[in-house]
Amino acid sequence: MTISITFPDGSTKNYKKGTTAQKIAEEIGIRNVIAAKHDSELKDLTAPIEKDCKLKLLKFEEPEGKEVFWHTSAHIMAQAINRLYPGAKLTIGPNWESGFFYDIDMEPVTPEDIQRIEKEMEKIVSENFTIERKVYTKEKALEVFNSNPYKVELIKESKEKEASAYMQGEFIDLCKGPHLPRTGLVKAFKLVKTSGAYWKGDQKNRQLQRIYGVSFPEKKQLTEYLTLIEEAEKRDHRVLGKRLELFMFHDWSPGSPIILPKGTIIYNTLVEFIRNEYRKRGYREVITPQLFNKSLWELSGHWQHYKENMFSMLIDSEEYSLKPMNCPSHVLIFKSRTMSYRELPLRIADFCYLHRNELKGVLGGMTRVRKFSQDDAHIFCTQEQIHTEVTNLLDFFKHIYIDTFKLPFKAYISTKPEKAMGSAQKWEEAENALKHALKKNSIDFGIKEGEGAFYGPKIDIFVKDSLGREWQLPTLQLDFQMPERMGAEYEGADGKKHTPVMIHRALIGTFERFIGVLTEHYAGKFPLWISPEQARILTVADRFNYYGEEVKKEYEAKGIRVTVDSRTESVNYKVREAQIDYVNYIIVIGEKEATAGTVTVRTRENQIIGTMSKQEFLSRLIKEIYCKE
Repeated sequence: MTISITFPDGSTKNYKKGTTAQKIAEEIGIRNVIAAKHDSELKDLTAPIEKDCKLKLLKFEEPEGKEVFWHTSAHIMAQAINRLYPGAKLTIGPNWESGFFYDIDMEPVTPEDIQRIEKEMEKIVSENFTIERKVYTKEKALEVFNSNPYKVELIKESKEKEASAYMQGEFIDLCKGPHLPRTGLVKAFKLVKTSGAYWKGDQKNRQLQRIYGVSFPEKKQLTEYLTLIEEAEKRDHRVLGKRLELFMFHDWSPGSPIILPKGTIIYNTLVEFIRNEYRKRGYREVITPQLFNKSLWELSGHWQHYKENMFSMLIDSEEYSLKPMNCPSHVLIFKSRTMSYRELPLRIADFCYLHRNELKGVLGGMTRVRKFSQDDAHIFCTQEQIHTEVTNLLDFFKHIYIDTFKLPFKAYISTKPEKAMGSAQKWEEAENALKHALKKNSIDFGIKEGEGAFYGPKIDIFVKDSLGREWQLPTLQLDFQMPERMGAEYEGADGKKHTPVMIHRALIGTFERFIGVLTEHYAGKFPLWISPEQARILTVADRFNYYGEEVKKEYEAKGIRVTVDSRTESVNYKVREAQIDYVNYIIVIGEKEATAGTVTVRTRENQIIGTMSKQEFLSRLIKEIYCKE
């Protein structure tokens, strides 16, 4: 019996039922394939194909290929730990954004332990074990893993009737897969850091040892990665933020950055940039409360689906929560009066602070916080207006990331998660609407199965910085659920009540995260328009301070952020300090400049611009700021 295989280019070919993706790859001459996708399902290369399907052969370069490669690497590390520390109990070992990790119940790990584990991993790779998938009944799985209470707990919690595991040599681990065919395909790896982690992320549970690693098919890729990490460490926003006096952190308020005066300038400049766009694009800004009674969150569905991420408290003997999202309060605004179809789309924007109870162990500088603000907005529209509104949002997005910051990006549609509100039909409609808008706007996209919000699918945008690292910043979510659940209605042209569609969107995303990413992207050397100190005037001697202050006053009157360094230090010393502080332009004023009404200018990279009239240089600054160069 034959089956029909459809390839990504649209071509089809018949194969014998039960053939594998590995055999197909060998037959058509595609090398370095590590996994396959049967329709939308990731599979082992050795999994038999039993029915007609669309087949995609995956390499390491693709995100799903990396997932499989890194997950196999986690098993290699787990096997090494099992050999070296027989008393250690393995829990789970998923991927992280740059590699893999495994949480293990064992004694704290030392640098010497890491070296031993890496050597044992090298041995396992050289042994080149075949990796085999095993399928057990629940009862048999409980028997196989009866010595590991964590695995037993996972098996008992599973709603599936069967459990799968993967075996390589003497090692077997509970896992859904898929995996590489052999351990020898992991040619290069390194264990990069360790941390503590609670079982299932719950502080009431036992603390585990989390070991992180990276791995690649070729050794040169590891070398390139380690070079990249070295450069990234130089750009670490936590280090630069402290040195440049942008922001700081304190243990008394974990996950809540303290934004200092210079950082506040960047923050406010970004907010004003977005506000100016709102004025052009028909948004109405609101200010909403920080605290709401739990009744609102029950109505919106957050209490049922998001409570563990919310800060709650008792007020007047009733339970309240700091808001983690603005959407329910915007629905209240929509419902506050009778709304007509003629008033749609209604675009409500909100910069209010939000709070989410992220676990302390995952907090990281400005990029993972508990208290933050977004360029958050919600658009209420009719179904007929969805395409136009999403298209307008994609145009807005391009203006920010392509025209202004010149950051390349990738788009993904995240589909219905396991825990979701609403019917399958509504979800399908919403997902198709997003796909249609991206295709119409000629934006390529991938699919992240099951990673949508509980109330609707979303477009997630991953922005690539100057080091090639990807950051998830903007998001656009289509929601058919919350307006209906909360009773939001408008009066249609037919005189009847209708439920609006709600589009959630944050294009900058979290301002704190965005500032952290920009700090690393620019290595602290911000473009002029957002720079906290755009120019610094250095006076050669005290008698020229009056002219320095005169220039400062004129420039400040035109909105230039400028300071005067009138200390008695040498000019060379003051120039060097300005360069270390990454001030965009350094203006030197002495006898010649004060007499002629000129300024002598150089850049922070020590490029000499030369002498010009103070008005000429002011015009140059204004133009550069206006063009956001």
